Amino acid sequence: MIPKIDSDIGIFLYTTKFTGCGGKIRNTLEDFAVSEILNKKILDSFSDKEGYAVYKLQKSGIDTNHALESVFRKTGVRLKSLGLKDAHATTTQYVCSVGQNKAIVNYSDGKISLEKIGFTKKPLSGKDMVGNYFAIRIHGANDSLVDFTESDKILNFYGYQRFGSKRPVTHLIGKAILQKRFSDAIDLILSFTSEYDSERNTKVRQELADQSNYSKVLDTIPPQMDLERTILTEMIAHGDPQKALHKLPIGIRRLYIEAYQSFLFNLTLSHAYQYGEELFASQQGDVCFDKNAKLGKYEMVDSQKLAIPLVGFSYFKKTRFDYHISKILQQEQIKPSDFYLKQMQELSNEGGFRSASIICNDFSIRPDLVSFSLQRGSFATMVMREIIKPERPLEAGF
Repeated sequence: MIPKIDSDIGIFLYTTKFTGCGGKIRNTLEDFAVSEILNKKILDSFSDKEGYAVYKLQKSGIDTNHALESVFRKTGVRLKSLGLKDAHATTTQYVCSVGQNKAIVNYSDGKISLEKIGFTKKPLSGKDMVGNYFAIRIHGANDSLVDFTESDKILNFYGYQRFGSKRPVTHLIGKAILQKRFSDAIDLILSFTSEYDSERNTKVRQELADQSNYSKVLDTIPPQMDLERTILTEMIAHGDPQKALHKLPIGIRRLYIEAYQSFLFNLTLSHAYQYGEELFASQQGDVCFDKNAKLGKYEMVDSQKLAIPLVGFSYFKKTRFDYHISKILQQEQIKPSDFYLKQMQELSNEGGFRSASIICNDFSIRPDLVSFSLQRGSFATMVMREIIKPERPLEAGF
């Protein structure tokens, strides 16, 4: 049986025959370790000369956005990451300065450590990251864990983190913004409640469902609700939901749109698989990624991997998946053109393509430890979901 939170984010199925080993991940932050893998050519290009400073960021118990914001507040230097890493893990990733010659000394504050490793002529981008390596410990797994052999049969769903985990709402906020329902987006940010969230947070959000409580709640809002505090402050000041949304960091606002795009992709994978589409191999007429992650037409080459469209304002209809995507968009009452936002052009998203299945390399299992590497953008939790088959994913550490 598929857990409710899975279906909430568009995942309706498992694709492996493995019955699941049970157990729990993330008993401690060290149980979930992830480190970025950079393109070797980029690593070899670092120098001691001036340019864009590159750092190795190690963190634990804090997400990437908040870690970089903390560094900026304390050093005045703005750093850019290649990918987002969540708070519930021990992570190692690369970040670089957004301006030339903006280097800082090595930095540490307990949760965060920065080590300068060199300079590069051009600022790093997400394309410079090949993928991520994971080492994940499972507590309480049964003996069947070592029998899992289907790491090549896992669909490339977006994971729980993309949608807010304990409060799966980011995609709903994104949809409201795309439909220009800015007041609804504000209400979702402030007052959407979830059965998976804490009792304290739920109580605060229930109070925020009534706008007359805004001023009263502002002084009692928990520290971790920093986005909500920003929205509240703006709504109290002028009551304009569109202006209030503009006060959020652009990365967060883009994440809302990308989360809804991710939800549509998950729905596409689920519907296509249930329909009987071949998703683990490409065929004539498909769009594919080659071994260098470049898009092209199917050419009967084994190294090509099937790519499925991500809906945006430049959505590419000429694939066998348009049948499923068109039905989903109709049900959602969304058009590709909605992803072009005249009111917030900085959030417009043209779409693109994403691999249909997860490419899982260096896969290894010990009695309680699973390790593997994934291509950029794939979620380790989606691999672990197929291995553990959790009845209650969030209680199991997902």
